[in-house]
Amino acid sequence: MDLLNISSTALYTAFVLYLIATFFFGATIRDKRTDSKKGKAATIGMVLTVIGLLSQLVYFITRWIVSGHAPVSNMFEFLTFLGMALVLGFIILYAYYKLSFLGLFALPIAMIIIAYGSMFPTEIAPLVPSLQSHWLYIHVTTVAIAQGILGISFVVGLMYLIKQIDQTVRSKKTSWLEFVLYILFVFIGFVVITTGFNIANYNAVFEYQSGTQTITTEYHLPAIAAPTDGTLMTDGVMKPLFETPSWFQGEDAGRKFNTVIWSFISGTIIYLFTRLVIRKRVGAALQPLLRNVKADLLDEIEYRSVTIGFPVFTLGGLIFAAIWAEIAWGRFWGWDPKEVWALVTWLFYAAYLHLRLSRGWHGEKSAWLAVIGFGIIMFNLIVVNLVLAGLHSYA
Repeated sequence: MDLLNISSTALYTAFVLYLIATFFFGATIRDKRTDSKKGKAATIGMVLTVIGLLSQLVYFITRWIVSGHAPVSNMFEFLTFLGMALVLGFIILYAYYKLSFLGLFALPIAMIIIAYGSMFPTEIAPLVPSLQSHWLYIHVTTVAIAQGILGISFVVGLMYLIKQIDQTVRSKKTSWLEFVLYILFVFIGFVVITTGFNIANYNAVFEYQSGTQTITTEYHLPAIAAPTDGTLMTDGVMKPLFETPSWFQGEDAGRKFNTVIWSFISGTIIYLFTRLVIRKRVGAALQPLLRNVKADLLDEIEYRSVTIGFPVFTLGGLIFAAIWAEIAWGRFWGWDPKEVWALVTWLFYAAYLHLRLSRGWHGEKSAWLAVIGFGIIMFNLIVVNLVLAGLHSYA
């Protein structure tokens, strides 16, 4: 078995171990279980999580050896590393607080991120000249670690909201919380629909003009939205319903826009099916799982995660990024979409700390900020990378 196969197998093994560990962490919150059984379940879950992280580390190292550079240069690699950083953050918090129930929420979020990343091209490609620098792993890995830590604040903030918001009445709070959970279903929908059509080996080819060049693009999902002024070249496949709007910029804009549409369609179907089965809001179904969790403890963990993640993001997302931009492009700042949204992210978390420390925004207000903050991170990572054309666009 070559190193690339070992790398793929290690990543798959890590994902499976995280999945199994989640069930063991879930067993620790059942009221009918004795403390002894709860302790054993938590220990098994933690051992599986650590082994999974080590397996993912094997993936990271072997892929680095094969590619010759840190495997954080495209969407697949970065999202996979982000998932690993989130798991590492959970392990550190568990070692400090011994809170096994956190694994029931942190590991599924990490798995969604890893699974989402695995839907992008996984092939190893040579680095473009501007990325051929040691700053690739200094800047990008620091940012990923920071975002993984801030991701923990999102997980804990979401847990706080699920626990504290009154689910017996319909309100703006329950609606917004349900919307956040629905977005997680959209990510799951993307994974499910992409996996299904990949197994079916679906392929449709379009041609479109870009200036004087004729560009060919392949769709691996049925084309709801065709490329702007594109022509379908494959027979026997679904014909597009409309063309991608011209404002949807970037390379392969039509294919990416089509994927977004399918993600929402499939995610909505899965969400509605889940609601049909549980016959209540998803937040209401999850609330009993957190019955014995102390809200003040969740609030403390969320705040500590931000106080650690924010300075790390400052270092990697602003300082290291500016140094590398000066080396690669001859300017430390250029109002590239990615740079702008990195600054927006930094300003948001700075505002979070200001409001918490000077205005007393604890508890529910703080939890909402943590959830919104990670939403900004994911918008920066996904929409800015894939939709808005810029120097940082990659997939």
